[in-house]
Amino acid sequence: MDGTAVLHIDRNQLFREGLRRILDDSPFYVSFEAASFSDGVTQVVALKPGIVIIDTNGYGEILPELMLSARSVAVPPRVVVLTDTVGIPRLASALSAGVDGYLLKDMSADALKQSLRLVLMGEKVFPTDLAQLLINNRFVVQTSEPLDRSGTLSDRETEILACLVNGHSNKVIANRLQITEGTVKVHLKGVLKKIHAQNRTQAAIWALQHGIVADVTSESDPAPDGVQL
Repeated sequence: MDGTAVLHIDRNQLFREGLRRILDDSPFYVSFEAASFSDGVTQVVALKPGIVIIDTNGYGEILPELMLSARSVAVPPRVVVLTDTVGIPRLASALSAGVDGYLLKDMSADALKQSLRLVLMGEKVFPTDLAQLLINNRFVVQTSEPLDRSGTLSDRETEILACLVNGHSNKVIANRLQITEGTVKVHLKGVLKKIHAQNRTQAAIWALQHGIVADVTSESDPAPDGVQL
């Protein structure tokens, strides 16, 4: 079958059937549905899907185990949490585990498909109110090393971080700052090294924690009901 295989883990049978029908008319197709987390984890290794979609509601702290299984595959699948809540503990667990997206079930079908496309392209997609949640709740995600609060960032690196907070892709950052995408990647690599962040999401969170906030009125790539990080 053409398209990207999706492994869907959700206890709700009606929602599993609904998602399968939604993705019928898209570049994605559900290759396996699991009602239990254990069945889903087993199939991650067996089927090697392109994307794993899971609702963590009721499963407890299971994302690290899922991510471990996903990373054991030669070509690791993207992992997306699709749930009905954006509670801080669950969001914290998802970000810390390294998921590629955290989406809400009340989004439109078109927005879901677009978000999955972005995830497949390597973007991180999270709720549009993530930044406000981080600020209001003093949200912290652990990185592999302590954050370097004394390191000096250049003006350009600070601009890059501000763009990350706003969810911009490398292409949009390049257009906004009038530099090449290659230059953006070089700056971003330097920023991640300085602040000891592992990825764009952790860098954006670090920026928020250090008072670097983007202009929310600026343009970004279209990401319905979600923000790219």
